[in-house]
Amino acid sequence: MITNYVVWDVDPYILHIGSRPIAWYGLLWAMVFVVGYYIMQRIYKREKLGEEQLDKLLMYMLIFTIVGARFGHCLFYEPAYYFSNPIKFLYVWEGGLASHGGAIGILIGLYIYAKKIDKPYLWILDRIVVPVAIGGAFIRMGNLMNSEIYGQPTDLPWGFKFVRDYPIGTPIENIPACHPTQIYEALFCVAVFVYLLYAYYKQNMAERRPGFMFGIFLIVVFGSRILIEFIKNHQVAFEDNMLLDMGQWLSIPFLIAGIYFVARSFFKTENLKN
Repeated sequence: MITNYVVWDVDPYILHIGSRPIAWYGLLWAMVFVVGYYIMQRIYKREKLGEEQLDKLLMYMLIFTIVGARFGHCLFYEPAYYFSNPIKFLYVWEGGLASHGGAIGILIGLYIYAKKIDKPYLWILDRIVVPVAIGGAFIRMGNLMNSEIYGQPTDLPWGFKFVRDYPIGTPIENIPACHPTQIYEALFCVAVFVYLLYAYYKQNMAERRPGFMFGIFLIVVFGSRILIEFIKNHQVAFEDNMLLDMGQWLSIPFLIAGIYFVARSFFKTENLKN
C-alpha cells in the first residue's frame, strides 16, 4: 500500500557505550568540524597558508560556535528560565543550540582570528562560509534525527509523521503528517554550498569581489529561513502572538547584511593585501 506520508520513527541515539548514549545529533555536530576542517585545509593549501593558522582557526570556530549557539538559545528563546537558573547556561548536553547565536559567535570569533593572523575580516568570511554552508545541512539533519523543529501539518506526499513526539501506542492515523522543514533548510544549505564552491574555485570571487560570497551565503541561508519559518511550528509559546517569529526577526538583519555585502562587492574594490 502506497501512503502519502513518511513515518519517521528513528531512534535519536546511534548506540550506547555503557550507560552513555551516542546521539546522531552529536555525531553530526562533530562532522561539521571534521568536514569543515578538511575543506578549509584545501583552501589554505591553495592559498599557501600554514597548517598552524588552520589549527588556530579550528580552535576559534569550536569555541565561539558552541558558546554562541548555546547563549543564543538561552537569551533569545528562554531568557526567563535561564536567568532564574544561570547554572543551566552550561548544561549543553540538555539540548538548546540556536543557529542565530552560533552565527553571531562565529562572526565574533572570526573577527578576533582575522586580527591574529593579520588578514582583512572579509578575507576569512568569504572563505569560511563554504564549510559553514554544508555544516548547516549537517546540523539540520541532526534536528531531523531528533524529530525536532519541524513544520505544520501538510497533505503533500513527503509529509513526515514524527512518531516519537507522541505517546507510545498512538495510532498512526492520529499523528499528523508535517512539513519536514529540517530537510528544506538542509537543501538550501547544500545548494549554497555547491554554488560557493563554484564561486571560489571557478569564478575566483573571493579575490575578484570581496564580500560577495559572504553576502550570497547570508541571503540564501537567512532568506530561506524567513520563508520556511512561515510553515514551521513555533519553538516557544511567546511566538504565538508575534507577527513574525523569533527566528524570522533574527534573520532579517543577516539578510539585509547579505544584500549590502553583495552590492558592496560590485561597487567597491578592496585591497586584500593591506
